[in-house]
Amino acid sequence: MKYIYGILCILGIVLPLSMLIPWLSINGLNVVKLYVQVSQDHLSAFAWLDVIVSALALIAFIIYEGRRQGISTLWLPVGGTLAIGVSFGLPMFLLMRELHAETSSATKPGQSDS
Repeated sequence: MKYIYGILCILGIVLPLSMLIPWLSINGLNVVKLYVQVSQDHLSAFAWLDVIVSALALIAFIIYEGRRQGISTLWLPVGGTLAIGVSFGLPMFLLMRELHAETSSATKPGQSDS
């Protein structure tokens, strides 16, 4: 699964930024224009509100599950979610959790990898 999560991390960075960077090159960091365009109609507002709620739920999950599992550097997937989006933050956290589980099971004697 770690390879799938790694690929999804890359896609979660490349795909959203492939849309944002051209917009920024044309419009600059025009926050007002960005807000106007993302809230232009009910469907756009619906999609963005869905993304915002999903991001908040993901951040809560990252913090809760990350602390419960003893995963360090939780700021990476939280920051990735805030800077890029759920498409990056979720696979990043799942990759980190997978690697942490691998490391934890490798350091505990008498456990198998099954």
